[in-house]
Amino acid sequence: MEVIRDEGACPRPAAGTVVTIGVYDGVHLGHQALIRRVRRMGQELGAASAVVTFDRHPATVVRPESAPRLLTDLDQRLELLAAQELDYALVLHFDQQRAAESAEEFVREVLAGCLRARAVVVGHDFHFGHRRGGNVALLQEMGADLGFDVLGINLLADGATSTAVSSTRIRQALLVGDVVEAGRLLGRPHEVRGVVQRGDARGRELGFPTANVAVPEEILLPADGIYAGWYERPGGQVHPAAISIGRRPTFYPEARLSLLEAYLLDFDGDLYGEPARVRFTGRLRDEIKFDSVQALVGQMSRDVDDARNLLAR
Repeated sequence: MEVIRDEGACPRPAAGTVVTIGVYDGVHLGHQALIRRVRRMGQELGAASAVVTFDRHPATVVRPESAPRLLTDLDQRLELLAAQELDYALVLHFDQQRAAESAEEFVREVLAGCLRARAVVVGHDFHFGHRRGGNVALLQEMGADLGFDVLGINLLADGATSTAVSSTRIRQALLVGDVVEAGRLLGRPHEVRGVVQRGDARGRELGFPTANVAVPEEILLPADGIYAGWYERPGGQVHPAAISIGRRPTFYPEARLSLLEAYLLDFDGDLYGEPARVRFTGRLRDEIKFDSVQALVGQMSRDVDDARNLLAR
């Protein structure tokens, strides 16, 4: 997949493109179904397949007070989109100027101009442009003049609930710690990324040295608690792990920020400064305050056993 970050370097492919547009946060099962439709139409038309996305969530610009935390950062999102075998990803910088752009301008400059769209595939309730002034009806009206067809489709429904798979549903699952449900809707375990930083070495003192992974604030962590999952080091080395997300109330009852700490099973080595990828497989328990360090250490030992058993299934 060719990633285009500069509109001045638009590909304008001779055979045109079939295009979809959106943030695509998480690239979940619903996104994947829509992208398969894009690729199939591209093959039928002899056109390239393309996605138009943004370098940040538009809500961080137009309504920052209520912008959601993200399931994926831009790099991970592009990796996931590339795995869907699209030909192009056009990454647009989203700022106040972009937010003020009319839907009509966007269609003419980006879809018709930059990508030479022959077809546009979006969700049936898709909105875009200044104050969300554009919709499927506008796309169809402009497409008739500019030479592209428009397909507005219903988003993939989850078979278990008959409700559309969405990034919002996945966020709701993570906010209550249901990483199994989140992973089911994503089609893979939820993953967060960060760099291992030095902490207070509390885990090492207790006999369970942990990697303190600094995850960017805009990325959504599961609810505070203890989890089983997988920890990936540079080079693709993957280790089973017991993962703690929380404020460590036994030691810091007034702490306000949650930390992600991963204990790698059967591993002894230096992880400081390394980038890490942490994937959540199951929730083991809530975070609680213990009456003594001894009680905490005993529970941590049981957590490690529980994580080992869950990951061995």
